[in-house]
Amino acid sequence: MNTKTDAAEIWVLADDRAGNVSQCLGVAEALGLPYVVKTIRYDSLARLPNVLRGAGLLGVTAESRAGLGAPWPKLVIAAGRRTAPIARWIKRQCGAKLVQIMDPGFPGRDDFDLIVSPSHDCPKPSANVLEVLGAPHRVTEARLAAEAETWRPAFAALPRPFVAVIVGGATKNRPFSAEMARDLGASAASLGKAAGGSLLLTTSRRTGAEQERVLAECLPEPRWLHLFSQGGDNPYFGFLALADAIIVTGDSVSMCCEACASPAPVCIWSPEGWVAAKHARLHAQLYRAGLARPLDGVTSLAGWERPRLNAALDVARAIRERLLS
Repeated sequence: MNTKTDAAEIWVLADDRAGNVSQCLGVAEALGLPYVVKTIRYDSLARLPNVLRGAGLLGVTAESRAGLGAPWPKLVIAAGRRTAPIARWIKRQCGAKLVQIMDPGFPGRDDFDLIVSPSHDCPKPSANVLEVLGAPHRVTEARLAAEAETWRPAFAALPRPFVAVIVGGATKNRPFSAEMARDLGASAASLGKAAGGSLLLTTSRRTGAEQERVLAECLPEPRWLHLFSQGGDNPYFGFLALADAIIVTGDSVSMCCEACASPAPVCIWSPEGWVAAKHARLHAQLYRAGLARPLDGVTSLAGWERPRLNAALDVARAIRERLLS
């Protein structure tokens, strides 16, 4: 429930980290109360450590500063370390309650009324820390229903079941090679053949053109391909809404958690040693909770039911109980 008026009592700080902003919006939407998005843009001073930025607007552009004023909010939702000084400054102006998703870092942790920390980050227990499984997101039943209506005609001619293949790719110091793409494609093709339906593929800006070519080469007809390098509307949310099974690469916390918000069985492709330790911890937690399985070794999707993952609901509940009651 967004609002176009600056008089809303909840502010969401939205900077250039799209994944962080999505988590904040997921929590705001789960609260079901009017909120306003405050766009934050940085200048070169934002690169300074927070110990130098303090509780202030150092590193924030003049245009963004102009949007931070009365009427003040009662609650601020933000994410990541770069927004932490801004949130702390707002609290000093008006006494607003602060919800920060992910560790805000040093200094000023005690300024935050609620720090939402994923358990795979191994947070230190504290009275103001809420540990959650995975990451908050915006994939709700209502959104999935709407996306299903939008995308159903595009896939109408394909036989079911639909096996969606959602591919991220290379991250810092962790390449996604053409050989890895071939391994993923072969595993997806095998599972698709066993299911007897269609393969739906979407890639990302991190996948790589050669890797996309290899994946497309590996996936047999019937299929539906969206290759990032070729442009066009991304069917990502349509896949989440309509897939009968999902294969997702393990390089993205958001993609793994959003896949687990769908009703379909989820298989995570993550070769040994490919992802960072925190991602590997998340995968293990999802497996233990029955929310996903490792793709390696999965040969059938029959008889597999699981709960859905939505940390935003847990965060919204904690905000109501601790900060808004």
